[in-house]
Amino acid sequence: MINKSEFITAINCMDGRVQVPVIEWLKQEFNSKYVDMITEPGPNLILAESSPETKVNSIKERVEISVEQHGSNLIAVVGHYDCAGNLAEKEEQIKHIKSSIELVKSWGFEVDIIGLWVNKEWQVQKVA
Repeated sequence: MINKSEFITAINCMDGRVQVPVIEWLKQEFNSKYVDMITEPGPNLILAESSPETKVNSIKERVEISVEQHGSNLIAVVGHYDCAGNLAEKEEQIKHIKSSIELVKSWGFEVDIIGLWVNKEWQVQKVA
């Protein structure tokens, strides 16, 4: 049986350099045991542009599983330095993160949603 208070959801880049820093930061900051990772190249750009629709729907379906089946009570949308899937600079990516949060909020999950930036030292910073 899954303890439903133990999960957090991260919509993160597939880039392996950001996985561990994001997982460790979320687990420490929110005292969780597990982080469900939903990965795409440049997910903050995909969600900000709501395109392509197939990827947006796929992300939404995976978030739904994390929230409804694992009881995740937090969703983090992540952007990072040197992203091959989102070539924008930090300031523009942060705008994408904030737009992504608005889209994820529109999906109606009753959870907290935050934005994270992973800098060139692979340190996690809360941005929204």
